[in-house]
Amino acid sequence: QVELAESGGGLVQPGGSLKLSCTASGNVIRIDAADWYRQTPGAERKLVARLTTGGSTSYADSVKGRFTISKNEAENAVTLQMNDLKPEDTAVYYCTALVFSDYGTNDYWGQGTQVTVSS
Repeated sequence: QVELAESGGGLVQPGGSLKLSCTASGNVIRIDAADWYRQTPGAERKLVARLTTGGSTSYADSVKGRFTISKNEAENAVTLQMNDLKPEDTAVYYCTALVFSDYGTNDYWGQGTQVTVSS
């Protein structure tokens, strides 16, 4: 069984940085693509960053120039480096990944990690 686990969330002051990790486990061969989403109470989950199978990246306008998505192949992980954080970045962050494993290629979601930006 493949699982995704996010880590790295927490409380940070405005202007600070956090690095989120999304690690795949369970007979994983590689992560082919991944997205990071975020969700605030009462709102829809919104796409923040995307890493395609070809290695291209794209970002929501609200985070361009501040967030970077990348893949750590050695650890079967995808990271989201978040710099110059703002209070409006406060949300639960979720990763979803297209994972190639012993079970084939499937999409998986993590359980989410809370990011709070506040002074």
